[in-house]
Amino acid sequence: MKIVVFGAGAWGTALAMNAARHPAGHAVTLWARNAQQVADMQARRENLRYLPGVPLPENLALAQGDALQCARDADLLIVATPMAALRSFLALLRDCQVPLAWLCKGFEAAPADSDSFGLLAHEICAQVAPDLKAGALSGPSFAQEVAHGQPTALVAASAHEAVRHALVQAFHGPSLRVYANDDLIGVEIGGAVKNVLAIAVGLCDGLQLGLNARAALITRGLAEMTRLGLALGARSETFLGLAGVGDLVLTATGDLSRNRRVGLLLAQGQSLQQAVASLGHVAEGVYSAHTAVQRARSLGVEMPIAETVVALLDGRLHAADAVALLMEREPRAEPERG
Repeated sequence: MKIVVFGAGAWGTALAMNAARHPAGHAVTLWARNAQQVADMQARRENLRYLPGVPLPENLALAQGDALQCARDADLLIVATPMAALRSFLALLRDCQVPLAWLCKGFEAAPADSDSFGLLAHEICAQVAPDLKAGALSGPSFAQEVAHGQPTALVAASAHEAVRHALVQAFHGPSLRVYANDDLIGVEIGGAVKNVLAIAVGLCDGLQLGLNARAALITRGLAEMTRLGLALGARSETFLGLAGVGDLVLTATGDLSRNRRVGLLLAQGQSLQQAVASLGHVAEGVYSAHTAVQRARSLGVEMPIAETVVALLDGRLHAADAVALLMEREPRAEPERG
């Protein structure tokens, strides 16, 4: 296959490396917007900024400049940009006739002067590129581990069988397993909400509240994620798989998680601005929390953990008070019905 990955951050680079090493012998191009970054990667054969110390495969081509020209004759397009850039890329690629998948997780930020909600990736695609055969590649994955060839399992989610098939063909191999799923809404909700919940778990761990509290937050957080997903048309079983509980556990407990790190830093008394600045990369949960809560309220869905994260991020709650609020919730039946 001829595969083009747009976006040379950590995850885009790691996935391009994986495809370039695939036994099928794919021809893979990694595209970056910044010409200097491409020149540096070409000279060093390493993405020094995002994946230092991991050599790029010799057969991985690097490109910059005209993205549409780069996409020409490809068999599969991967958009590995942050959520903020997804709309412009989908608009650019809207007439492409080959399968396309995005890697970003979360909600698009709503315009400041608008009452509208931030959108999930498939909703953005429906607006700007409705004819694209598109979907998402998601699941529990840290870029560093994929780049090093450590075992990982992902979900290829799309309503289009051709997209699911292309993603499996491109990436399923000795160290990376790819499982097809046609519940794109559920997979995207899992990817968006787990980042918010990881902030709460990081806060809990940063305050050294123990493993019992961590398990309770993850389990109740999964229930919140599922409620929102069902209200938006997802299937419940999706949240018991890789894109639901799998991605949640990884992001909430893994030390490579930026969203977990935000919670840990807030527990140490840092401000949100200090915490985000120290990361050096985007923590999507900071931006997704408000939209997740807005959408839940509009649907009459209760998300007390996400609500508490929003209050914490807005400075309306201190760290210790946020955890106390979560623990003081009224008891309810478990498992929940409906």
